Amino acid sequence: MSSFAQTVKAELCRAPLPRVCCAAAESYGILLYCNTFSEKEIRIITESAKFSARTRALFRRAFGIEFDEERAPESGKRTLLIHVPEKLEAIFGAFGFSARETVSHHINLGALEEDCCRASLLRGAFLAGGSVSSPERDYHLELATPHHSVGRETLALLGEAGFAPKSAVRGGNFVTYFKKSSAIEDFLALIGAGVSAMELMNMKLEKDLRNKVNRRVNCDTANVTKAVDAAEKQLAAILAIQRAGALERLPDKLRETAEARLRSPELSITELAASLSPSVSKSCLNHRLRKLAEFSTKCAILTAAGEN
Repeated sequence: MSSFAQTVKAELCRAPLPRVCCAAAESYGILLYCNTFSEKEIRIITESAKFSARTRALFRRAFGIEFDEERAPESGKRTLLIHVPEKLEAIFGAFGFSARETVSHHINLGALEEDCCRASLLRGAFLAGGSVSSPERDYHLELATPHHSVGRETLALLGEAGFAPKSAVRGGNFVTYFKKSSAIEDFLALIGAGVSAMELMNMKLEKDLRNKVNRRVNCDTANVTKAVDAAEKQLAAILAIQRAGALERLPDKLRETAEARLRSPELSITELAASLSPSVSKSCLNHRLRKLAEFSTKCAILTAAGEN
């Protein structure tokens, strides 16, 4: 899990316990997205002590039920267990189902009549089966559940809330995911992680700014390289004219331009144009430099002919 995901979940776990209906909805989301929710047992495995404590408090608030067992093995992962049949039946019954008769899980929207309850269910789903990547790398938030019907119904629930997530089946899990930073921000705000949503916005702005600066630097570097290459070709042409003894025979304006380039090989076209007296435009200077290049080619041809 990324450090940003841990930050988001820590913020959600710090939220005050909601009223009973929302506590039940959040517990419902945890159950539908946890490791095991069956007629035989509930098994919730987590590395987070804060999530473990919040889950226990939610179950007390929503159902008046304590977990039968909490294991903390050497691996550091905590396991919350309920296997007493009466407790399991009470929890299933709270959502309109029977532990003995339920074959596959479905989201009972009748238990989620208020918008706050639906947001609470999504908060529980994220706490139990959600992850979000660090915005410094990319933008990706997902919810993974082993119950495919629940995954499809979560997709529809998010659609009703104005979201347009995508889905995939991966490793036997139904995965609902977001790739757009704006959708991730809105989702985090919806489930109660407003501070993390703001942090994501700030990190995105910093990332965009860095990318713009890098593009500008790369563009400037490319322009400098192009200007250096052009200046080297101009110098080579002028030196060829000079070696041919033809520099003094050039028209005044071309000779002035050639001598200016020889004196200042490091100047850009704009700077070289401004250094002439009187100064000329860039287009005018480029025209002169093209004439010098053409004259240099003629000098090379004549020199070669004379040698033969």
